[in-house]
Amino acid sequence: MSDTQLTVTLSGGDVDDARAVVRVLEGTFGAADQRPSEEHATVRVATFTGEERGTAAGAADAGPLSAPVTVTVQGTPEAVRRAGDTLTRSFTARDEGTVAGDQEQERQLLLEP
Repeated sequence: MSDTQLTVTLSGGDVDDARAVVRVLEGTFGAADQRPSEEHATVRVATFTGEERGTAAGAADAGPLSAPVTVTVQGTPEAVRRAGDTLTRSFTARDEGTVAGDQEQERQLLLEP
């Protein structure tokens, strides 16, 4: 697999919702280098670097969220695609759009409870 650099920004929901999203992504990208921890933050961040796992990982049921969570994933086009695929398999998700850069891509999803 290829090396990955992925930044995940989460807003809405609570810290447990953010952690549930990150746990799902860890099935595809391995352990997060940085995890959401601040209880009263309005925006939480997780980062992943390292080697991606197989495509079947990350499809586990994450359980319901307590509130809608807006997730923005930023990284290589392949990492962003895999993160989006993983999240849409695990949550009820609405695609809010993609922005392509020179070597990076950004995608926003709204995950619904």
